[in-house]
Amino acid sequence: MFNYFRKELDWGGRKLVLETGKIARQADGAVMVSYGETIVLCTAVGVKTSKPGQDFFPLTVNYQEKAFAAGKIPGGFFKREGRPSEIETLKSRLIDRPIRPLFPDNFRNEVQVIATVLSIDNENDPDIVAMVGCSAALTLSGIPFFGPVAAARVGYRDGQYILNPTEAEKKSSQLDLVVAGTSDGVLMVESEAQELTEDVMLGAVTFGHQGFQPVIGAIIELAERAAKDPWPLPEPSDEEKALKARIDALGRASIAEAYKEQVKQERYAKVGAAKKAVTEALAAEGMDTAKAGAVLHDLEADVVRNAILDTGLRIDGRDTKTVRPILAEVHILPRAHGSALFTRGETQAFCVATLGTGQDEQVIDALEGEYRENFMLHYNFPPYSVGEAGRMGSPGRREIGHGKLAWRAIHPLLPGKDKFPYTMRVVSEITESNGSSSMATVCGTSLALMDAGVPLARPVAGIAMGLIKEDKGFAVLSDILGDEDHLGDMDFKVAGTEVGVTSLQMDIKITSITPEIMKIALEQAREGRMHILGEMNKALTGHRGDVATTAPRITIINVPKEKIREVIGTGGKVIREIVEQTKCKIDIDDDGTIKIAATDVTQAQQAIDWIRGIVAEPEIGVIYTGKVVKTADFGAFVNFLGSKDGLVHISELAQGRVAKTTDVVNNGDSVKVKVIGFDERGKVKLSMRVVDQATGADITEQVGAKPPREPRPEREDRGDRPYRDRGDRPRRDRGDREPRESAPMAENAEQPPVAE
Repeated sequence: MFNYFRKELDWGGRKLVLETGKIARQADGAVMVSYGETIVLCTAVGVKTSKPGQDFFPLTVNYQEKAFAAGKIPGGFFKREGRPSEIETLKSRLIDRPIRPLFPDNFRNEVQVIATVLSIDNENDPDIVAMVGCSAALTLSGIPFFGPVAAARVGYRDGQYILNPTEAEKKSSQLDLVVAGTSDGVLMVESEAQELTEDVMLGAVTFGHQGFQPVIGAIIELAERAAKDPWPLPEPSDEEKALKARIDALGRASIAEAYKEQVKQERYAKVGAAKKAVTEALAAEGMDTAKAGAVLHDLEADVVRNAILDTGLRIDGRDTKTVRPILAEVHILPRAHGSALFTRGETQAFCVATLGTGQDEQVIDALEGEYRENFMLHYNFPPYSVGEAGRMGSPGRREIGHGKLAWRAIHPLLPGKDKFPYTMRVVSEITESNGSSSMATVCGTSLALMDAGVPLARPVAGIAMGLIKEDKGFAVLSDILGDEDHLGDMDFKVAGTEVGVTSLQMDIKITSITPEIMKIALEQAREGRMHILGEMNKALTGHRGDVATTAPRITIINVPKEKIREVIGTGGKVIREIVEQTKCKIDIDDDGTIKIAATDVTQAQQAIDWIRGIVAEPEIGVIYTGKVVKTADFGAFVNFLGSKDGLVHISELAQGRVAKTTDVVNNGDSVKVKVIGFDERGKVKLSMRVVDQATGADITEQVGAKPPREPRPEREDRGDRPYRDRGDRPRRDRGDREPRESAPMAENAEQPPVAE
């Protein structure tokens, strides 16, 4: 029934299994990949024909996680999977980036790749498994694809690289790097690092590339047995060749002249005018202009790329290593907790930092389990940043990906929660764009956080590198423009501090690059990063000594675990009362750590004193302020030290004899009391007599010892009469006592009834 094929190999100490022919047989390619107990089903489907006049390649990659893979039921009202989460979007991009360059340049048929996580063991990452499976599905599908590719995750600890580290190993790793490529070279890198050197990063990329070679071999072996017949590669027709030659003749000189303009908007206008003139000339000659757009794009790329290789000068007149002028400014917004404006050439990021409490942490419900994140970085790219009018909507894949890249760059330098118990959110609004806005976001975010008083270990900066590679040579470009990114062969982004690299992202648009090119790019990026850090230091060299006055002040106190219940109260009554009256935000951890946040110092201190009063134990000799909650004939009960109550005996209310308790105090009175002891039941004994009620001073020495009680008038003074202890005397059993003789009754008296 099934035309089933299976390939198995040992990879990184675990078993990797590729299976095809049993599930999703109507897809052009379908492979189920197992790594440990993590299983991902990957499919690839292509449309046999392209739409007329289509000038781009419509590739869609969807990575989706099913809740059943972790034995969970989705949350929410509908109890089913909804729109893609941020994690799913990022992993979709991770798969897309290495496979997209491997389709033929003139291939315009729609292709959809879907990776569905069916099982997860919380040890092996499903993203790596999905990348391998999608590559295998495309390789088996017959769709024109110059693969296969494979991917691996690389960790680094104690000077040793780790291939595909487990979740436990990742926690102690200084590096989380994903690398993908072909047997010839690397196509994609994504990473977060703990300020590692360029040599360590390059070594990790090489280690990962070598580590996934057995997987490429396994995909090839599976394809030799199970692949479908390949689709014919699209070949340009004679008409298309003639169109290309004619466009080159008509437009090369005018486009080259237009690219001499260094101002972006004016350059775009001149290039647009040159293209329009070429299109009108083609129409006048009776040629088909439907495919002219793609040919003109290729002509632009050829003009720009060869000009750089021939002259060593770029579109805006810079050489290959010069960084555009930089201006860094901080404290732009008076009410924001931290703000910065970072401008590099025609790229500008407006970054604003906001500090919150633990209640503001983002709760992330992932397959691996729910966790909380206290650092958020949100990147927005409005259409006005490139001089366009466009639709405003929710963040797309690009915005989410760029924000995560900047997040990875900053994250290793953030202080721990124990040192800085704030939730941090940074919003990066790209107000101008011509070059890497994600790296401008890294620089602006670093400045905004330091302006907010976040104790970053060191400032962080980022730079984007480009590559022009032809048969006659190559050039690595520092701080690339938007056109150089669009028309070049590489987008290589490096972020870090003066110590080392914290994030590295690389996307290659050609089949691969050599280690030599990567080494040059990393070294050139380090030089550019040091220059940018120097420019940033002109605005702010380090974090401010304290958080902004508009930010909440967080005070941490610790209470015994057994006291948490008293602070919260029945049904949360006590903690709600504290929050309502002090206007503070209060977070209570299970270990007894309590965080009190308030913008008003007085309110914060009120909450602190309140909580400390609840958990504190009264000490003999200490004076407290309390409130009378009940009066009795023998004294007054006073509530002090939070919910603690004590008794002020009537003899301790005031100097001299007090006839009635209410002569001195009444319910609701605020009084000052001193703890003078505890009774045999542990109840607190208080005194007002030895405390100055006006100042709260201890006046025990002034009033001396308590005088003896005055004798009661109805009883004589017992004087020195010794007290007789009756404790050892046996009590007489009155049951054996003989009844007394009763007086004789009258003869006519009624006799009492006798119980029988």
